[in-house]
Amino acid sequence: MKTLMGLLAMLLVALLLRSTALSVLAARGILLDVLAFSVVVWALARGEGWGTTFGFALGLMADLDAAHWMGRHALVLALLGYAVGRLSHTLVRDSFRTQLVLLFFATLIHETWVLSFDIGIAGSWPWLLGRVGLAALATAPAGAIVLLIARLGSGQPLFGHADLQSGSAF
Repeated sequence: MKTLMGLLAMLLVALLLRSTALSVLAARGILLDVLAFSVVVWALARGEGWGTTFGFALGLMADLDAAHWMGRHALVLALLGYAVGRLSHTLVRDSFRTQLVLLFFATLIHETWVLSFDIGIAGSWPWLLGRVGLAALATAPAGAIVLLIARLGSGQPLFGHADLQSGSAF
């Protein structure tokens, strides 16, 4: 029950941030991808099953909010949630560098997928690559710094240690 309530709260916070505070920055050309950030954080904390569920639910709600093709965000966010959740079993999840790299690639994948639907002609690809690059370069450090501040503020690791399987390697 606690996980379900946390899931709903994080869904609402991510969508509200995207629709209100971060839309002002997006109008000026600076895109902070709170959807990719939320999915990465949830998948790091809960694993691939919950990461996929969270990504799919957040994606569907984002599609409803933006009033465009259903499933545009849902597919890529569900896949990102699964991939990051699988990786979370073997990574040092509280490492600043790990979070920076995960956020960079998750934003890169998410924004490339979403913005590719808006491209009409081949001449628009340089604009797409610039916008995606700027989003990834803005979201990764901002998200990693937010997680660093949360970790320092709590005084303990946010995600704990990676799950290690004991036994033989055969």
